[in-house]
Amino acid sequence: MSFSIELRYQICQQPIDLPVFNPVALELLQLLANPETEIKDVTKIINKDQALSLQILRMANSPAYAGRYKSETIKDAVNRLGVKQITNLAMAASQAALHTSGIPVVNDMMHFLWLHSHACAIGCQSLAVSIGHRELADQAYLAGLLHDIGKLYLLKAMEQISLAGEIKFELDRETLLDVFSSMHVEQGFRIMYHWDIPTVYSSIVANHHADYFHPHDTLLGIVRLVNFMSMHYELNSFPRFVQPQDVDPEISVLQVSEESLEQLETDMRASCA
Repeated sequence: MSFSIELRYQICQQPIDLPVFNPVALELLQLLANPETEIKDVTKIINKDQALSLQILRMANSPAYAGRYKSETIKDAVNRLGVKQITNLAMAASQAALHTSGIPVVNDMMHFLWLHSHACAIGCQSLAVSIGHRELADQAYLAGLLHDIGKLYLLKAMEQISLAGEIKFELDRETLLDVFSSMHVEQGFRIMYHWDIPTVYSSIVANHHADYFHPHDTLLGIVRLVNFMSMHYELNSFPRFVQPQDVDPEISVLQVSEESLEQLETDMRASCA
């Protein structure tokens, strides 16, 4: 750890409720835990945030999701795509909006973080389908999107510390990378626990860089493999010291073919086009 103990202390003292989730998207995510959730409930929640509603409609009508017909209202979109897919779009739309800063170096890092997170979301969904786990596709998308949420929190926290000016430190790329490497998993899990995010996703945040993964945890295996491959596809600008040495166990357990890896690369690169 090359950054100071004082900076680490200041980071840990930052409010747990720094803006890393849109309240409406968060409410939708928590609503998924209720199997009796109805379309009208989802529509009502989304319509609380007009800007988010418009962004969801824009994404729902994009070539990736539109299909034969376009949706004119949120209700139309929910009816066509389903509650899980709409929740994924809401979370993606809101996350994209949160990855901005008035500090250039932080803004650049947030931009790259968004590209990486979105590529991993698309990649996890793609891989789940191609290896025969279509039933996990929606969960895989959200798991890929949120696995590095700790990095967004750390960027917001360091932005706050820099603006407050109470301690002196170099807010540069190297410092940010060091902080990511040391703290993003622990802080990510802390955030997920605080906001009562479903365990399936908080477990991904906590274990996507663990030394080992349980062979029956297919979703974690997918995220670990996609996150690792993002480095080779040049879609991870700051992996530093936190990747596993290889993903041979994940490839073996998930029975990933060369064709699936080729499709994964195509889909992940397309997400940034």
